[in-house]
Formats: sequence, structure tokens, C-alpha cells
Amino acid sequence: MIRPAVALIGSFRQHYPHVLAAAQVFLDNGIAVKSPPMSWITNPGREFVRFASDPPRSSDHAIQAGTLEKIFASDFVYVVNPGGYIGRTTAYELGRVRERGLAVFYAEPPEDLPIDVPEGTVVSALDLAIAIGRGTGVRPRPIRRPRVAALPTADIVIFTIRLGRLHVLLVKRGTDPFRGKLALPGGFVRPGESLEDTAMRELKEETGLDSSGIRLRQLHTYSHPQRDPRGRIVTTAFLAIAPNLPEVTGATDAYRADWVEVEESLWQNGGRLAFDHGVILQEGLERARQLLEHTTVGLDFCGKHFTISELREVYEAVWGVKVNPQNFQRKVRNTTGFVVKTKEKRTSRPGAPAELFRRGTAHILYPPMMRPGQQQRTRRENQPTNMV
Repeated sequence: MIRPAVALIGSFRQHYPHVLAAAQVFLDNGIAVKSPPMSWITNPGREFVRFASDPPRSSDHAIQAGTLEKIFASDFVYVVNPGGYIGRTTAYELGRVRERGLAVFYAEPPEDLPIDVPEGTVVSALDLAIAIGRGTGVRPRPIRRPRVAALPTADIVIFTIRLGRLHVLLVKRGTDPFRGKLALPGGFVRPGESLEDTAMRELKEETGLDSSGIRLRQLHTYSHPQRDPRGRIVTTAFLAIAPNLPEVTGATDAYRADWVEVEESLWQNGGRLAFDHGVILQEGLERARQLLEHTTVGLDFCGKHFTISELREVYEAVWGVKVNPQNFQRKVRNTTGFVVKTKEKRTSRPGAPAELFRRGTAHILYPPMMRPGQQQRTRRENQPTNMV
């Protein structure tokens, strides 16, 4: 017969003799003690307590992680809190324990703890040990929280510029739910995969697009319980912005993939997209626009040498607004490290030859290149900016 196991938590620095006494009570009544170790403290008075049984070269973080694993492996937790005291570490451990749904009992009513303490969970170690270990007396009611089983997925919002217009990569679903509707590329995480691995694999499988040279930025995690009719599915969305991406093809559960011009009809009034992908697309678009404001990612859409007008067209395509050419040129030239003037000029267009530039050394734009319409917000926040 497997013995029940308990983990004891509390302020070992202040109340370790009480913890040892309670642990001995459980052992005497046939209950195994997972944590703490029944050994002495080697650094009395220190904020983080170390025991003689702890590996001497282990970091505090590693020891704390090991302690949590032992706590999670126990059948219930007993909080030794003389006078109701709950320290910072104990409060943290309690939070993690309650997330796991473990039963929790207290030696005394906890003070200043912003959680409900159910009736019957404040009990002496002896009474609890007798009730659980010997099966006699009134069994205190444990705290059990329902656990939610959720399936993880990854979705990708990937933008490119085609013929001077911003496009997003979408697939037409070939399976239920939402058969025939447009959706972002994505799918379920497979065993052994990270979310990033899933995103890159799904991008290749559903669109034929090679993701090896595409940088993925984590956008947000979407977890509304009703976001997917198939059940509780939590998705993490990734954002990618890349130039000169090729045509795509559909595969697996997407029978067609294509670049679609970004427009409000994709998400307005219920939108044309499956699931909550309209919301994800909107938030991905806003993040892309912010990236152009604060970083040099706009240069990724330009060739090795480019004109200021070509760079301005990138900003106009992503921002979705017209930009004053004179203001834009002045701000670009005056932003340290953004672009570097070359000695070459381009004469392919009518008028005076256009100066050519190359990428500078900067990655972050300071002051940022704010969109038209963002001026009032930025002035209220009293931040230095380049207005275009």
C-alpha cells in the first residue's frame, strides 16, 4: 500500500522547529514527508534557507525549483504558520500549489492572506494525520480546483508588400470547422515541438513557404474559452514581416493559400476570417505599424541601395496612410544611424537624379518615427518624437 505524502511549507527561517515537530507527527502516523528534508539548516538567519542535504554547489533558484517539484509530487500540503504568519516565499509557494489544485491545510488561520480559507482546513498536525493516515475521525475537506485541459496551437501573421500594397498570407480552410473560410496559417503543437517549431512547420506545410530566413516575433496568446468550436484550444500568434516573398501553395488542411491585400473587411462586422483570426490580424497589423515607428524594420523591404521615396512607400503601405514627403525625408536624414548616404544616384525616373542610401547601423529609432494621427497621443505622453 502506498503511503499518503505531505509537503510542509512555512517560514523555515523563523519556525523550523515547529516544522520539524509537525513533520514528525505525520511520520509517526504513517504519512511520508516529501518536503522539507529532515536535516539541519546550514545558513541560519539568511533570507533563503539551505539544508545540509542540499547540493552545495546548487543555486538558490535550482534548490527552490527542486523544492517545488517535491511539493507538487505530494498528496496534500500543510502550512506551518505559528501566529498565522505567512512569509513571502510561503505565499509564492501557496499560489503555485493552488494553481495545481492540491489540498491545502493550515496549522493556524493565516493572517493577511488574500485568499479564501475553506472551513475545515485549519487543523492541527495530529488531528490531520489521524484523519488521513489512520482513516478515523472527521476528514477535513481539502481544496480541489478543477483543472482545464487545453490543446496548444500556433498561428502566424506574416506580412509582405506586393505592388506597393500591404498583403497578409492567408489560407482557405479545407476541413471543418470553418471549411472554405480564410484563416491564418497555423496548427496544433506536436510532441517534442516548441511553439516556434510548430509555427515554422505549419507555415511550410500549409503554404509551401520556406520559413528558415523569416524572423518570427511572438505576438500574443489567445485563450478565450469559446474561441474554437472544437474545444479548449489556446493559440500563440507569431508576427513576421518580410520582403519579396514568393507565391504560395496550399497543402494539408488548407487547400489553397494566397497573399491577400490587408483591408478592414477582413475583420469588420464578423469579418471574413475563421475563429478569432480577425482579432489576431488586427493586433498583428498594429504591432507591425509600431515596429516601423520604433525600429528600422522598414529597411528590410528595401534593396541594398534605395531612395528615400522608396522607403517612404514602405511606410505608407504598412501604415495605410499618406506621408508628407518633405517631412519624411527630413526625419529620415536626421535620425542617427537610420540610413547612410552613398555616392550613387538613380536616374531611371523623370526629374533630377535621386540620391541613393543604404542601411545604417541603428536597429532602434530614437526619437521614433510616429505615424500621422499619433501626434496628439505622443504629445500628451510628453515624449520626444519625429512626426511625419
